[in-house]
Amino acid sequence: MKNNSNSHAKKLIAPIIITVIILIYLAGYIVLGLTLNIPLILKIILIAVPAGIDVGMVYVIIERIKEIRSGEEDDLSKY
Repeated sequence: MKNNSNSHAKKLIAPIIITVIILIYLAGYIVLGLTLNIPLILKIILIAVPAGIDVGMVYVIIERIKEIRSGEEDDLSKY
């Protein structure tokens, strides 16, 4: 059983690392939107769009972790 959980942990590493890198990258846009002296509509865009993508990415990674833990690594097997 321990081997199975170790296998799951290995499959989780890459998606989590990629998600963290993208979240950091998009956080840079949010900080940029907060610090630049630009019109309000541009600030809203520079903050809202990356924030929305961040929320979506967190949702997707949570769903992916659930899939991997339940043993459904390959979504194509459903079709």
